[in-house]
Amino acid sequence: MRWMFVLALALSACSWQARVKYLSDEEFKAYYALKPFMDEDTQKSYLTLKTEEERNAYLKSVKIERVPPTTLYDMYYTYDENIRQLIVDGAVQTGWNKEMVLMSWGPPFDKKRLVGRPAPRSEMLIYKFEKHEDGSVLVFIPGSKTEYQAVERFRREVILDNDVVTEIIEKPGWAD
Repeated sequence: MRWMFVLALALSACSWQARVKYLSDEEFKAYYALKPFMDEDTQKSYLTLKTEEERNAYLKSVKIERVPPTTLYDMYYTYDENIRQLIVDGAVQTGWNKEMVLMSWGPPFDKKRLVGRPAPRSEMLIYKFEKHEDGSVLVFIPGSKTEYQAVERFRREVILDNDVVTEIIEKPGWAD
């Protein structure tokens, strides 16, 4: 019976998700930035490839439905290194497009369409954040196990007009 437990433990440690630790620093950054645009099959296919060259080729082959069409690779690597670092650091700024926000903070906790704004298409993305004792700030992910460690909670409302960030409003707490 004990050998079954050891076998199950060994198999779970070999899961495709554990392969993240084998990515180079740059690949790790790109993977987490692009993760909101990948379904589970895409993530698995990417992480099970053996070399950085194979993984980059795979990202170049995955098309994203948008106008104009692009690939996962181009979605991230078309930005210069300074912008990519801001994306990874979570330093969302006015003037960014919606994809950059999603790469930086992931999917929003909530979103709302806005009316009465000067743009034909306006929406608000709502993100919840947790600040911890060590000063780290994390985007809240429902079901995460970090919430109990938070010493402060706040939210940021990102206003997008025609998919461009025009305003970022920070509010204390998570309540509306």
